[in-house]
Amino acid sequence: MTRKFARFGGAAMAATLLVLTACNASEKAPASGSGAKTWTEFRDNFLAGYFPLNPNFAVYQGKHEFDGKLPDWSPEGLNKQIAFLEKTIADAKAFDGDMTDAEKFERDYLVHVAQGQLFFLKDADFPHKNPAFYVGQLDPNVYIARPYADATTRMKAFIAYAQKVPAAAEQIKANIKLPLPATFVKYGTAGFGGFADYYTGDAKKAFAEVKDPELQKQFDDAAAKAAASMKDLAAYIGSKPGTAYGYAIGADQFAKMILTNEAVDTSLDELERIGQADLKRNQDALKAACATYAAGMTIADCMKKMNSDKPTDGPVAEARRQLPTLRAFLVEKDLVTIPGTEQAQVEESPPYNRQNSAYIDIPGPYEKGLPSVYYISPPDPSWDKATQDAFVPGKKDLLFTSVHEVWPGHFLNFLHSNRAESIFGKLFVGYAFAEGWAHYTEEMMWDAGLGNGDPETHIGQLSNALLRDCRYLSAIGLHTKGMTVADSEKLFKEQCYQDDGNAKQQAARGTYDPLYLNYTMGKLMIRKLRDDWTKGDRTKWKAFHDEFLSYGGPPIPMVRAAMMKEDMPKAVF
Repeated sequence: MTRKFARFGGAAMAATLLVLTACNASEKAPASGSGAKTWTEFRDNFLAGYFPLNPNFAVYQGKHEFDGKLPDWSPEGLNKQIAFLEKTIADAKAFDGDMTDAEKFERDYLVHVAQGQLFFLKDADFPHKNPAFYVGQLDPNVYIARPYADATTRMKAFIAYAQKVPAAAEQIKANIKLPLPATFVKYGTAGFGGFADYYTGDAKKAFAEVKDPELQKQFDDAAAKAAASMKDLAAYIGSKPGTAYGYAIGADQFAKMILTNEAVDTSLDELERIGQADLKRNQDALKAACATYAAGMTIADCMKKMNSDKPTDGPVAEARRQLPTLRAFLVEKDLVTIPGTEQAQVEESPPYNRQNSAYIDIPGPYEKGLPSVYYISPPDPSWDKATQDAFVPGKKDLLFTSVHEVWPGHFLNFLHSNRAESIFGKLFVGYAFAEGWAHYTEEMMWDAGLGNGDPETHIGQLSNALLRDCRYLSAIGLHTKGMTVADSEKLFKEQCYQDDGNAKQQAARGTYDPLYLNYTMGKLMIRKLRDDWTKGDRTKWKAFHDEFLSYGGPPIPMVRAAMMKEDMPKAVF
């Protein structure tokens, strides 16, 4: 995860926001950018209409005039979002004012953002089918974990948010149609139930320092009602047995999803072939590394050996030790510019957000001087001890998770996007760009000499690469090829050598996050662009990385067309 990486709906792209004087929330928001005489006016009109429809998104970027607000998920509210996006797309395509090349690029960027969000709202109909549509958007962590204001101010914002949760829960309950796939049931009950515990647990503790009895009473009342509504919603989601089917969006929708969101028009059969080739490449590399590191052992036992070297004081403490070393390596090798002096903190994931082993939450550019937080999840307590123990990553496996999330992955990506020249570069960092970049950096760092050729370090990098290969193939398989969740689990365990806990978690994620092929798909497009742009000259890696990151985060084929001076965006692997 990156920043507030809500992949579906109003914030379908990971996003950041730029302060725009034209976007005062108190001003009447135009319906879209129509009627604008210049592209700047069009763009600013779009933003002024977008923020009120997606207030939670705005808050996570630091627009605190929207504190405590949630989107309208009623049928009328959802239709309003759809209509706004449809009109935006039509008006942007029809805009005929004088435009610079940079403005034309920004227009195409905007169209892709709107098309991608519209796909999940309308085509895939996630508001009525997928609890994941709501869980990310309900997240109140900004009020708890980000010290953007004093505790009293943030407590008041949380209370306002909590007061709106019961109505939101009723809207969600009315929208979600049962029965759901079994993986959706588990995700929804864990997510919504986790919120209930969070409101009255960690959130309450976070504001213990506020010595205002009346405010504490208001908090307790709002938190109790919000928790009750989330428990009721979780119970509703779990009220009918989950089905073994119903998660697949189908081949036509899958193709439309990657086209609208990522500008990739490659056939699904070709995409599958590309993924299988990358899986074999990484399996071959793993076999060679294991022959040195664990001679005579099976590949599975070799992986177990690498993962048995676990940090004695836990992964959070180990990651805190890793980050300064990784940053120093980047500087020593001069691989990419590090703008600014910001650092990332490392903490344990909150209970409502443990669907992935790790993610990072990065403040948007509205915020000044606030920390980013790299979260690492503990094992699921419902698992048996052996599965829990296996879930904790080995040091070298964790090293490349830290590469992915912080140096030079997501965290560095957003240091650059916050400084992009394009407003939309600051605004919307797409899924394939963000996750593709973060995943690309893992192999890039190994190739640049991280670990000095140590086979155990290489196995840690390959473990992460194989995980993403199986995500890629599972996304295509689950949604277009009739793959079952059990089939996907088997793939993760037998072909990508993941432990049981990760295999279960990752197979389930593929059902409700069909775009999680973007890690490998994005990586492969970036690596190919680098090789074509540098013509194989490694001394040009820094220049490539800096220019690539300067675009913010549009669909990678758009970046390729700009950097390679090509007429049309095209996905090249």
